[in-house]
Amino acid sequence: MAYPGFGGYGGYSGQMPGMPMAIGQPMPGAVPNMPYGAYSGYSAYSGTYSAAADPMWTYFSTIAGQDGKVDAEELQRCLLQSGISGTYSSFTLETCRVMISMLDRDYTGKMGFNEFKELWAALSAWKQNFMMIDRDRSGTVELHELTQVIAAMGYRLSPQTLTAIVKRYSKNGRIFFDDYVACCVKLRALTDFFRRRDNMQQGVVNFVYDDFLQCIMAI
Repeated sequence: MAYPGFGGYGGYSGQMPGMPMAIGQPMPGAVPNMPYGAYSGYSAYSGTYSAAADPMWTYFSTIAGQDGKVDAEELQRCLLQSGISGTYSSFTLETCRVMISMLDRDYTGKMGFNEFKELWAALSAWKQNFMMIDRDRSGTVELHELTQVIAAMGYRLSPQTLTAIVKRYSKNGRIFFDDYVACCVKLRALTDFFRRRDNMQQGVVNFVYDDFLQCIMAI
């Protein structure tokens, strides 16, 4: 049985939505003239990585506590200081919380520098996709454009699901950059959550109620 809503993927075969893809490799259903995949170059960094040699270490280290990690409020300040939002609105505290949840592998509620690097790669790609359709630099995109971006990232969602997403993240018929990023984060996190539990790779999972609540409440 194919993963529901993902068309020709046939279960989990081939490129999974929201997962890393080789740079330049076409993604099925991508919007013409848009970068393929939201996670190009989005990979974990090895333990031999020299943090001090990275220019982003300055942003991170000045905000991180003695444990070398940042919580949601610290991440918000770190991203603001880095200027990654550019001319777009800065990230809200709630969006920073879901960013941490997406990469919080040790369940500390905080983000280390390696995770910050992963997040930076994802944000950079998401921003590039957003800018491709925000041609007037208004800081917002229209409803149908959000569905195009979602398709460009490799997600194959039903019209009903897309409608629900648009209703959740639109304001007066427009989607702001911060809400767009929050949407991308949740799509990635929820897909990862589902995939880890789909042992048979059939697109069907039986959830224990408590397990379901832990996932939803964390994100």
